[in-house]
Amino acid sequence: MVYFVGAGTGAADLITVRGMRLLERADVIIYAGSLVNPELLNYAESGCEIHDSSKLTLDEVLTIMREAEARGKTTVRLHTGDPSVYGAVREQMDGLDELGIAYESCPGVSACFGAAAVLNMEYTLPDVSQSLIITRMEGRTAVPPRESIESFASHRASMAVYLSAGMTEELSRRLIAGGYPADTPAAIVYKATWPDEETHVCTVGSLAETAKAHGITKTALIVVGDAVAHRNYKKSRLYAPDFSTGYRRAKEQ
Repeated sequence: MVYFVGAGTGAADLITVRGMRLLERADVIIYAGSLVNPELLNYAESGCEIHDSSKLTLDEVLTIMREAEARGKTTVRLHTGDPSVYGAVREQMDGLDELGIAYESCPGVSACFGAAAVLNMEYTLPDVSQSLIITRMEGRTAVPPRESIESFASHRASMAVYLSAGMTEELSRRLIAGGYPADTPAAIVYKATWPDEETHVCTVGSLAETAKAHGITKTALIVVGDAVAHRNYKKSRLYAPDFSTGYRRAKEQ
C-alpha cells in the first residue's frame, strides 16, 4: 500500500495526526527533500528505508514503490503542504494504477494556510472578499492562458500566489494590469511556520522592492488582497444576535 501524505507547511508538529501515524508505521518513505522539513523523518522507525525524491525521476519513484509493494512493505510518499496543490501526485497515482498498486491520500496544511496563520488573517472577510484564488505564475511549467494572473486579478479577491517569489516584478505589473490598485495590501511570507520564517507586509506595487530588500527569491508565498489589512469588513451575520440558525433563535432587539 502507498500513502500520499501532506507534510504540512514546515513545522514538524503541523503534520496531521493521521500523517504522523502513517510515518510511524512506514517501511519506506519517499520525501520531497528540497521542500519537506527533515525533522518529520524523526517520526519514522529506525529501520525505515528513506529516499529523497529531489534526486529522482518519476520512473525511479515508481520503481521504489513497486519494489516495496513486492516485498509487502508500506510506503509513504511525503509531499510538502497538501499533496493536492502543486504536488504532481496524479501522475504517480496513474502509474500506480497501471501497476495495480493500491493507494490512499492523507491531506496536509497547505502553504497558503500556514501564511494566513503567520499573518493572523482571514481570507474571507465579509464585504471584503468571499473567495480565495490559489494560483502561480508561469515559469518552466506553463499555465493555461485562461488562468492568467490578469484574469484572476480582475476579481480583486484574496489571492495566494505560489512558486512565484523570483518573479515579483512581473507579478506586480500583471496584478496591477488585471485590476488590483497598486496600493492593495500584500505580503511576502518566506518559509511559513519554519524556524527561519519571514513575513513582510507591503503593497502590490512594492512587491519587487520588498523581495529585493530582503533577498527573497524562492520558498515564499505571495498573499494579495484587501483582506491582508483586515480592515473595513462587516462582522459575520452568523453570530449576530438578530440572526437565527439551526442551533440558536434570534434575540429580540
